Amino acid sequence: MPENPAIVPIHSISTHVYMKLKKEILAGELQPGARLIVLEIAGQFQISQAPVREALERLKQEGLIIGVPNKGSVVSNITAKEIKDLFVLREMIEGFAVRQAMPLLTEQDFSELADIIEQMDQAVKQNDILSILELDMDFHGFFYRKCDNGAILTLWKDMKTKLMRFMAISNRHYTTLGLADYHTVLIDVLRKGDVAAAEQAFIDHMHAYKIIHLD
Repeated sequence: MPENPAIVPIHSISTHVYMKLKKEILAGELQPGARLIVLEIAGQFQISQAPVREALERLKQEGLIIGVPNKGSVVSNITAKEIKDLFVLREMIEGFAVRQAMPLLTEQDFSELADIIEQMDQAVKQNDILSILELDMDFHGFFYRKCDNGAILTLWKDMKTKLMRFMAISNRHYTTLGLADYHTVLIDVLRKGDVAAAEQAFIDHMHAYKIIHLD
């Protein structure tokens, strides 16, 4: 918590609350159906209710919490059917994004991707759950941005939080030690310039995840 809430901008306090609650949801400390009561959270952080409400609104926009009659804000659920549907959609659009982005990739782009992988490796070593997930999304989201298709990017933004929820659950049961290496392989394939091989490598990457964690 910031040292003196009285002099810290409300947005900064709200962001702190948002990040902590998001991490607790993704880590499974706040389970689906858990109630998030504004007054209790404000008391926990020793702050006013306004930044808590702002933090909860951000979580609601991401789909991590929902409003339930007579209960208020509760942690949302995510089903196996939703995840399988998302992976089908992701396979179709990520293959397209990679295919479209490849001819546009520069050395600066490869450097950016390598930096994401390096940060990912450090996050794995520190067991920083939220950073691992966000960096994984940053890596794949790079191609949705690079392909320069607004509709594709919107689809990615809509589904990535649910993907993070699923991956967080999976990462509690399976090691993430090889995560950085898996993504380094993808960069190696991209550098070879074979569009079909690169698209297939990304699809295989997703299939491996489904086979390990869904079936």
